[in-house]
Amino acid sequence: MSTSPAPLVREFHRAFGLAAGSTPAEVDPELAAHRGELLAEEAAEVAEVAVAGPLDRLAHELADVVYVAYGTALVHGIDLDEVIAEVHRANMSKVGPDGQIARRADGKVLKGEHYRAPDVSAVLRRQGWTPGGAA
Repeated sequence: MSTSPAPLVREFHRAFGLAAGSTPAEVDPELAAHRGELLAEEAAEVAEVAVAGPLDRLAHELADVVYVAYGTALVHGIDLDEVIAEVHRANMSKVGPDGQIARRADGKVLKGEHYRAPDVSAVLRRQGWTPGGAA
């Protein structure tokens, strides 16, 4: 089985006749708003069970967030795996050459002086996106 949920989500979209783009593009504002609502709904469900649990419900809700996020990317024609790889590259640049890591008081890893922001636009252009192009 693939480690990416993308093929599974694509299968779901095909089976249920849901939108699936092949090239990164903006979508109808109504569809975009609907996808945003779905994501917010799933994130709220994670927040609801994150502290109180149970753990199996948290795992389920986390999976739902990922599933809907991949579906939203698919609707927009975005290969989310490639975008995640670019964001990961950027996140790993938060480690300084000396191995030092800057953290906020709550433990969040901060951007250091060697941080290099992700170039998501370049990733999308490689996927066929034309900035400012019509949907």
